[in-house]
Amino acid sequence: MIENTAPRVLSFDLDDTLWPVAPVIAAAESELLTWLRANYPKTVSGHDVDSLRMQRAQVAERFPQHGHDLTFLRHRALKDLFGAAGHEESLADQALEIFFAARNRVQFYEDALPALRRLGARYRLFAISNGNADLQRCGIADLFSGHITARAAGAAKPDLRIFAQLEALAGVEAAEVLHIGDDPLADVIGARQAGMQAIWLNRHAREWPAILARPSRTISTLAEIF
Repeated sequence: MIENTAPRVLSFDLDDTLWPVAPVIAAAESELLTWLRANYPKTVSGHDVDSLRMQRAQVAERFPQHGHDLTFLRHRALKDLFGAAGHEESLADQALEIFFAARNRVQFYEDALPALRRLGARYRLFAISNGNADLQRCGIADLFSGHITARAAGAAKPDLRIFAQLEALAGVEAAEVLHIGDDPLADVIGARQAGMQAIWLNRHAREWPAILARPSRTISTLAEIF
């Protein structure tokens, strides 16, 4: 059985696994809006954070083939804002950098860094994420052997393609990978369908979705992995 195979590689989701993502995104969107109001007020006339999120959702509807690529969607939405206000769409690059600088100022869960350092002494660690966090900017690139993103893979978890890229990058059999993440479908079911081992990180005593096959193992902190 897969669960009886000793893992050689540990892979980690990032958002809501190593840090809480909602406050990070909220702060980054607020900082971007403040910057736009100060420098290009016409672009956000009549807008607030919620309306900008709605505009981005409309972009996702226009470009369903890019639904996995959050960076593309945010960049495209910013281009639309600048273009509608009569500015050069290329200003979206600068605006996106404002967002990313704040998006990568994460506050780690207190168990995250100690667990990564401890486990990294025994295993190769990889990150696999649907989001667009940057390990270098977050200050943890040295703890990982690689990072697979949905943008680079062309597909988001639970799609098998993103897990296949992880397997190829790590150079191991799927059964030799143990994936840890907070999302029942994207992380646990996705990894298991890819032939990997999986642990559900349930920090907040959530109920497992009844329609999904139950995980073989659940933990509440990363300190419990081994």
